[in-house]
Amino acid sequence: MADQAAPSRASAPIHAEIAGNRLELIESGEERLRLLLELIGGARHSIKMLMYMFNPDRDGDAVRDALTDAARRGVDVKLLIDGFGSAATAQFFSDLGEAGGEHCVFNPSWGRRYLLRNHQKLIVIDEATVLIGGANIDASYLDDRGSSHWRDLWLRLDGSEAELPARYFDSLFRWSKRPGSKLRSLKRMVAEYNEWRGPLQWKFSGPLSLRNSWWRSIGRDMKRARRLDMIFAYFAPPGAMIRRIGRVGRRGRARVVNAAKSDNNVTIAAARHSYSRLIRRHVELYEYQPAKLHTKLAIVDDIVHIGSSNFDYRSFYINLEVMLRIKDAGFAQAMRGYFERELAQCKWITPEIHKQRANPWRRLKWALSHYLVNIMDYSVTRRLNFMPR
Repeated sequence: MADQAAPSRASAPIHAEIAGNRLELIESGEERLRLLLELIGGARHSIKMLMYMFNPDRDGDAVRDALTDAARRGVDVKLLIDGFGSAATAQFFSDLGEAGGEHCVFNPSWGRRYLLRNHQKLIVIDEATVLIGGANIDASYLDDRGSSHWRDLWLRLDGSEAELPARYFDSLFRWSKRPGSKLRSLKRMVAEYNEWRGPLQWKFSGPLSLRNSWWRSIGRDMKRARRLDMIFAYFAPPGAMIRRIGRVGRRGRARVVNAAKSDNNVTIAAARHSYSRLIRRHVELYEYQPAKLHTKLAIVDDIVHIGSSNFDYRSFYINLEVMLRIKDAGFAQAMRGYFERELAQCKWITPEIHKQRANPWRRLKWALSHYLVNIMDYSVTRRLNFMPR
């Protein structure tokens, strides 16, 4: 398929009403930008934005300017970005500060700076509307055409469930601004905001916690599941999770979509390291072809998981991540429709294809890549540029 072709879109947006909250899937990058600027422009009281990547380009400039305009008209604007992932400098946000907005960088002390990443993408408008997903503030995530764009998702939520992530943001913003903030208090704070009951459950995770709420949650959901559909840009799970996925494949049907294109070939090679074990367990594997893949989505029977987390050690144990667990049969069915449309853009990695690829040299590269992406940052491993094929 040609790189210039735009990925397929739904004829109508996927949406649902769940527990008094309205959910809508935002598939298009261009629509994400339009919606974000519209929400910022209509904000009355507060804008809380948490981004791993906020870059100074065409779209980053537009979002920054919209935030500045909102601050000038009296809206309480707070922006928290990751100090490693974002290229925007303090100078880039100077007008925002002069207008009354607050800008803070998540940048732990040097002893932990390389290890910890705030990988969350969370935007809360007036404590009533939330946007989550994988897409960053960068032109390549807010577009739909060309070989450089990323295929991704945002989910919009309107309703009372917006209150908890608003409170979470405030706590994290205070922690990030406080000099000498301790890792222990961060772990405790993140754990306090997790939900375990109800059809909508917020899952906040990281760092260095063996009790990752999202991993525990999706692991329990898989325990007796008979249908599993997953799309993950970075897929390098521990063996226990591979076995759990495989048990679903043996009981019913498990399908996993990974990236065929990326700005980091090491992550593709790392995913392929697990293919042999999954194929032996009757798991169907696919690779997305038209564009670079950045989606984070899992559908387990009648439950949908969507947010910022990849399916690897770093997201499970180290990064700060946010996921929303949605238990609703109708929404899960609609999201499987989305999955099927994405699947039509994929190449099925049959056992024969995998066997042809898996010569000893490639297996060695896949194993080394799996090791590297699980202990190093993606932006570091990108420089290695291993060719996965």
